[in-house]
Amino acid sequence: MPEVDLKGLAKKFWLNIWIVSSWYEKGYFKNVKEGEKFFTEKVDIKSAQPFVKWVWWKRQLIPQLQELFPKPTEYNNYFEPFVWAGAVFFNLQRHQSFLSDVNEELINIYKVIQEHPRCLISQLKKWRYAKKEFLRIRARDRKPTWKKRTKIERAARFMYLNRTCFNWMYRVNSLWQFNVPFGAYTNPDFVQEKTILTASRLLNETAAQIEVESFERVLEKAEKGDFIYFDPPYDTLTSSANFTSYDKSWFGTDMQVRLAEVYKELSDRGVKLMLSNHNTPLIQDLYKGFKIKKVKARRNINSKASGRGLIYEVVVLNY
Repeated sequence: MPEVDLKGLAKKFWLNIWIVSSWYEKGYFKNVKEGEKFFTEKVDIKSAQPFVKWVWWKRQLIPQLQELFPKPTEYNNYFEPFVWAGAVFFNLQRHQSFLSDVNEELINIYKVIQEHPRCLISQLKKWRYAKKEFLRIRARDRKPTWKKRTKIERAARFMYLNRTCFNWMYRVNSLWQFNVPFGAYTNPDFVQEKTILTASRLLNETAAQIEVESFERVLEKAEKGDFIYFDPPYDTLTSSANFTSYDKSWFGTDMQVRLAEVYKELSDRGVKLMLSNHNTPLIQDLYKGFKIKKVKARRNINSKASGRGLIYEVVVLNY
């Protein structure tokens, strides 16, 4: 392709160079003029961002992770097997991307936003922010009729609870029912109309493939030259730090070991890999022999204020 002033184009449209490069490498524009037209017509794509919030908000780390990502010209397809809020996907905006997770409700909302964003918005606008309303909607998965709810209703419930529950947590009880309490906010925007529409545009423009899958499935799909970012449930910092399930399968030490095995097998195949986790002896031992970089992250969950603040996480690289 002819050379394009990507830095100049990124600056003009307030985009980082990674996003501009990603679109350019896939042939969306051949020169600055075409690039300007592309980002003018698809102005919403540049502002696309995660539509759900997590207490473990990965967006805070993006500036540090950006320095570690492979260059867009250095990899082919992108995989994010623990997609959660998808902060890295929204940052890279890679075409083709494979997004997956074992949390069925999470994957359902991704698919609904990709395919039926306006139906989702319409459903969300029917509700209001109040504790009684929150408890009514939260209780839906306690009833036999829950399985009969449409995918639109389930996605709306997920978005509503995510934006109105305490500290944007996702937690289920022993019966796999959502049990996070009501959050005391000042008029939160749980409809997120603009965010849903721009996210939908990006998911479609990048032809993102979204599936309910275990991280192990990447062994069947990823090929040499692809890039995978693993952001699993983290290893616990202390023996008392166990957090009630994020999904139906507890991600304990045995799963951390299995993930490390998958990581090593993919590395041997020539797949580019990045993995985030807590800086614990277990993680340091499991990934011995790979590059381990430390990044600063803010920890917000602790019953004591003194237990919150900046801590070190690690990023494991094979390149």
